[in-house]
Amino acid sequence: MTPFGTKLRAIRAERGIRLKDMAATLGVSAAYLSALEHGRRGRPTHAMVVSICAQLGIIWDEADELMRLARISHPRVTVDTAGLSAEATELANLLAERIRKLPPARVARLLELLKTAPSAPPSRRRRTMNAR
Repeated sequence: MTPFGTKLRAIRAERGIRLKDMAATLGVSAAYLSALEHGRRGRPTHAMVVSICAQLGIIWDEADELMRLARISHPRVTVDTAGLSAEATELANLLAERIRKLPPARVARLLELLKTAPSAPPSRRRRTMNAR
């Protein structure tokens, strides 16, 4: 699952919209929309998120949040540690190696730790956190 897929599925269910009906309105297959909700497809395009927001009547802060979730919802992430410390490279590799085995509580703790850490300026972040 991805943050975007989880949120989209919750909104769709809350509004009683069937997956195949939403897919038809968006002009995509139900299989694609299901894969997007379950994190088996890459993150949606900006245009797709705009279409989803329009169909669901999502505006302002909720639309901004859905856009943010789409940006951070690529299921296959590449972390470029070139130029960073050996510890940063080790961290990236250990996380990639062990993330599937981490219990949900530990994932939540790590996520909270990272969310509260200061972030790099946007240009630095793009260079060091390159998502495919």
